[in-house]
This record gives sequence, C-alpha cells and structure tokens, in this order.
Amino acid sequence: MDRVHATGSGTGRVDEVDLTPRLLVFFAITFAASWLCWIAFLAISGGTPASNPAVAVAATAIFLLGVFAPGLTAIALTARNEGRAAVEALLGRILKWDVGARWYVFAIGYIPVIKLLAAAVHRVATGQWPRFGQEPLYLMLAAILISTWVQAGEEIGWRGYALPRLSEHFGLPISSITLGIIWATWHLPLFFFPESSTLGQSFPLYLLQVTAISVTMAWLYWRTGGSLLLVMLFHAAANNLKDIVPSTAPAAAGIFAFSGSLVGWLTVTFLWIGAAFFLIQMSGTASLRSLSK
Repeated sequence: MDRVHATGSGTGRVDEVDLTPRLLVFFAITFAASWLCWIAFLAISGGTPASNPAVAVAATAIFLLGVFAPGLTAIALTARNEGRAAVEALLGRILKWDVGARWYVFAIGYIPVIKLLAAAVHRVATGQWPRFGQEPLYLMLAAILISTWVQAGEEIGWRGYALPRLSEHFGLPISSITLGIIWATWHLPLFFFPESSTLGQSFPLYLLQVTAISVTMAWLYWRTGGSLLLVMLFHAAANNLKDIVPSTAPAAAGIFAFSGSLVGWLTVTFLWIGAAFFLIQMSGTASLRSLSK
C-alpha cells in the first residue's frame, strides 16, 4: 500500500524548506483564533442558551468559527506558502472514499468496542454493569452522518496539515503522540464552559484519552493512504458514540485532578493498549507523503 509523505506542492514532491516555522505559525494562529472566538462566545452568551434568537445565532457562529479554525488556518497557510494546487490536493483528501469497507467498519466501530470492553471489565471487577447511555442508537448514527462533514473543520488542520509536517521532523509515531497532546490542549477552554459536559472533569484523564485517539487516527490516516474522510468519520463516531457507556465522573474533583470514573480509566487503558499496537505498526515510518491525484 502506498504511504503518504509531508504535504508538498501537491505533486508528491517534498518541499526542501524547514517546516518548523510554518508549524509554529499554524499552531499559534489556530490556538489564538479558537480561544479568542470561544472567549467571545462566553462574553456574548454567558455559556448558556440566549433568550434573544439573534444573539444565540451570533454566539453559535462565533463558537463554530473557533471550532473550524484549524482547517481554515491550514487552508490559508497552504494557499499562501504552496499555492492553489496544494490547496486542491489537501481538500481532495476529504473525498478520498475508495479505501475498502473494513476501514469504514473500523472508523465507526472502534470506540463502541472500546467502551463495551470497559463496561464488561467493570462488570467483572465490581459485579455491576456501569451506566449505559439512553440516547437511541439510530439518533447517534444520524448524528454521525451530519457530524462527519463538520469534522473537516478540525481534520483538515490536525491530520491534513499538521501531522504530515510533524512527521517530517519526528517520524509518524512520535508525531501522532505530539499532535495528540497539542490537540487535547486546544480543547482546554471548553473545560471551563458553563453547561459543558466537560466542566469540572479531569483534564489529565482527557489528555491521556485524546492522545491515544490521536495515535489511532494517525494510524488510520496512514493505512488509508491519507483519507481525511475516514479520520473525519472516526472523529464523528467517537464524539457521538462515546456515551454508549458514559465516562463522565458524577463528582469530579477538578479540572487538573487525576480523578475520573472507573469506566473512564478503563476506557483510557484500552485506548492505550490499541495505541501501543498502532505505534508498533507505525514504527520505522519516518514521514507521510502526499499521494499524487
């Protein structure tokens, strides 16, 4: 199977320039844009639904602009530094769908399998099943269909732009871990949002979880020859199916405490068992190469 190398001019050629400044600029702009938008959202809405529809629409638009900042920044920097052909190559990976049915099954089914394994071990360890989610499965699946396309706002930036460039410097395994730490930290303001499901939850536990997921998504991106569609689908499935067995701690000790539910820690454990396997498979993969279109 062909492998993907760092994004070059869109022709498969690797740029001979040092990519470090471009990566730093990407991360700096992404964090600044996202966090400023989210702060503005809080200032406008107070973190709760607004009674004024116009205010609610404006606040939601600002919040989503922050969510889409990684992808928008990646497109802008690619256009500025590498030209239109490179932008077309980057965006073209969103439509890279012909990768084999097994990868769709993996993208949708991985997180539910992890969560059900955690539930089974919880049952063995405590004699009781953990709390299961109440949302109907058909609604979760419908949400995935919609959410997959929204994930382009993140995945164009994280996996499409940043991961290939990081891999030029550190190789794919270390890059997948590094990007996971950065990606998790990007979410940190959301842990302070009123009415957020992450309010008061353990950020260290979340960091461990997201970093393991980042490794898995890097492996999936690598194995599908650079399909952003498949990592977008995985991201959407993770967001919408994770609460089949909720991990939220009912009485979290604080954002920076190493606290969490037993299901949460079991989930992290199984995620890292999977991540270790994927890291071994990716070992020796120095970088990712763009596929010729």
